[in-house]
Amino acid sequence: MSTPARPSGAKPLRADARRNRERLLDVAVRAFSQDGPDVTLDAIAKEAGVGIGTLYRHFPTREALIEAAYRNELAKLCDAAAELADTLPPDVAMRAWMDRFVDYLATKRGMADALRAVIASGANPYAHSRDRLIGAIGTLLDAGGAAGTLRREVAAEDVLTGVNGICLAAGEPAQREQAGRLLDLLMDGLRHGAPGAPA
Repeated sequence: MSTPARPSGAKPLRADARRNRERLLDVAVRAFSQDGPDVTLDAIAKEAGVGIGTLYRHFPTREALIEAAYRNELAKLCDAAAELADTLPPDVAMRAWMDRFVDYLATKRGMADALRAVIASGANPYAHSRDRLIGAIGTLLDAGGAAGTLRREVAAEDVLTGVNGICLAAGEPAQREQAGRLLDLLMDGLRHGAPGAPA
């Protein structure tokens, strides 16, 4: 599991403080996704099992909590690429990562109103999202190219665009099955012509 993103130059957290921060971020994602941007910070702190003072020590404003929760979800997704590549065959890892991407986009969609409030406050929670996602996909493409199970000439940007398009076209929970079928088709294209891919 990845450690939630913290500002650069921040002092390392004690183990208990790190656990509190992780719980707060997990609860915040769920709360903002399900209840919208108006969920109270008291409710988030209570569900995370910490006091409101602990929440404010980690996140001095509502916007800081929302942005950190979003960035934490992004970090989990991007960090999963290397973890999957280390434990699964590269093409299987890519497909598993795509499923995680669908989950990430569903979370992002659920947090849309809360994220708009962050943007309105002048912050940009998406500043490095694209670069991180392209890096994660690149890790998987490189592993697949080296193993001969994925085409080498495919650009990570093209895969990101394809997965995004599939999620937009079939991203609602009721269409999850269709999204899976479309991702399988995308994977067929990524495997086609790779030297070690099944015929």
